[in-house]
Amino acid sequence: MRANLPKGMGGGPQNMQAMIRQAQKMKEDMAAKQEELDARVYDVKAGGGVVTVHINGKKEVLSIDIAPELVDPDDIETLTDILVAGVNEAIKRVEETNSAEMEKITGALDMPGFF
Repeated sequence: MRANLPKGMGGGPQNMQAMIRQAQKMKEDMAAKQEELDARVYDVKAGGGVVTVHINGKKEVLSIDIAPELVDPDDIETLTDILVAGVNEAIKRVEETNSAEMEKITGALDMPGFF
């Protein structure tokens, strides 16, 4: 008994070669996009804009700008809390952007370890 597969499904070596070429192209596109994303710089504000975290697409903090009025030697805890919030928000933004950009290439295809 033979299975009747929809056109384009199964069907021999030409179809398999096309799938392999498509996967290779997707892999190349993803590598190029990752390089582009790694080079991006994000400026993320926290604490109502008194702290700005500059981070790149590799999630490396490049610098942190702190408004002078925030620096109070008697209240280091507030400064620390705002810095932590800013860094966490910056990392989150990089991850969300990277994920959304890669999803444009893969079409939400989830194949861990394949690429």
